[in-house]
Amino acid sequence: MRIIFCGVGAIGSQAAVLCRNLEATLVFIDFDRVESKNLLAQAYVKPSVGKNKAEALKLQFLNLHGVKTESFGVRVTRDNVEALCGGADLLVDCFDNQDSRVLLSDFARRAGKPLLHGAVSADGTFGLVRWDERFTPDAEDTAGQATCEGGAHLPLLGLLAATLARSVQDFAKHGSRRDALVNLSSVIPTAGA
Repeated sequence: MRIIFCGVGAIGSQAAVLCRNLEATLVFIDFDRVESKNLLAQAYVKPSVGKNKAEALKLQFLNLHGVKTESFGVRVTRDNVEALCGGADLLVDCFDNQDSRVLLSDFARRAGKPLLHGAVSADGTFGLVRWDERFTPDAEDTAGQATCEGGAHLPLLGLLAATLARSVQDFAKHGSRRDALVNLSSVIPTAGA
């Protein structure tokens, strides 16, 4: 199985770490670089600062036993989405912007690829784990609006990443597609089997 994490920031990097037990190749796609401020909420360590996030996560997985990874340090665009994501058995959307989510969703629907979204609300009060057929990306209040910076929402992000990883594992092992609404009071399955 080939599982492609699109975006390996606060949600994607943490969820990928929690999927390291799967019999799968974990693929990381992200154009961004690790900054010192990312070390607070993302699964990176000091030597990762300055490196591409996808490459840095792949390097960290080399410390684990038997985990197969690939990385692509590029931005997903309409011109490369087919080449990057065409071989996926499962796409996992951990992007932090509407445009990238819509691009990935359009590709997944056109190509018939299963796509699972992990998203946090702009105000950090709740998160969603939702399969593409039941997901609509919200418009951003401001372009590039950051919701995962500074650690203010770190407990929620951790819970969301764990719930996302559980959904990935359930799909990989049983083919099930459950959604969840996540907040700091509860994780509520909302749809799917």
